[in-house]
This record gives sequence, structure tokens and C-alpha cells, in this order.
Amino acid sequence: MPQHKSAAKRVRQTEVRRARNRIHRSKMRTMIKKLHGLEDQSSARELLVEVKSYVDRMASKGIIHKNKAGHTKSQLDKFVNSL
Repeated sequence: MPQHKSAAKRVRQTEVRRARNRIHRSKMRTMIKKLHGLEDQSSARELLVEVKSYVDRMASKGIIHKNKAGHTKSQLDKFVNSL
């Protein structure tokens, strides 16, 4: 239990932010899985643009590390090019 009012507020804020980050991280993973499920290259390229944009957004908000975003985008590019 927090001993100070400011510590209690910090706990509340952290819970809200953790929940929000989980939602975004889950959405990002779902988009990636959806992309991996595609077998048509043209539809995969369309979805790739959206996924890369979302991954960049998550990196800019600090939900994932910028290097992880770059690595993820690179792997997705390789996947789509291999179709």
C-alpha cells in the first residue's frame, strides 16, 4: 500500500497506462498475425502499409522499443517479399 497521496496517484495512473498499452500491443500483434495469415501478395502489401504505420506509432509512443519496431518491420517486409 502506498504511504503518500502522490504514490497512490502514481499507482492509479500506472494501472490505466498499463491497460492502455496492453490494448495497443495486443492490436499490433493481431495485425501482424493477420498479415502472416495472408497468402496473396497484393493484399499483403496493402495490409503491410497499415501494420508498419501502426508499429511506428507504437514505437513513437514508447510502447515498444524503436529497434524492435525496425526489426519487426524488416521481418514483415521479408515475409511479404517471399510470397
